Amino acid sequence: MEKRVLILNWIRNQAENFLSWLLILLIRFYQGAISPWLGSSCRYQPTCSAYMLEAIRAWGPFKGFWLGIQRVFRCHPWGGSGYDPVPRKPGEDADEERK
Repeated sequence: MEKRVLILNWIRNQAENFLSWLLILLIRFYQGAISPWLGSSCRYQPTCSAYMLEAIRAWGPFKGFWLGIQRVFRCHPWGGSGYDPVPRKPGEDADEERK
């Protein structure tokens, strides 16, 4: 039974890694091929695409993508602006992240 759980966890991790890689590839394509044609229009720092990359790396493909989509929907003329970092995981220290 324990071996089966290990195998299932390994498969899940591989699937999440592949999905993260695929999402990052699509975002990088957008940043390199599409974004230069649209011009700089993001109201936040970091930009929405950079925010989504950071969120996927920090939270994984599902929650990271969801955080990024929420950020894109906040980025409009009547929304906010300024510095809007990716939320940290509970218990994560800011000094640990800098190391």
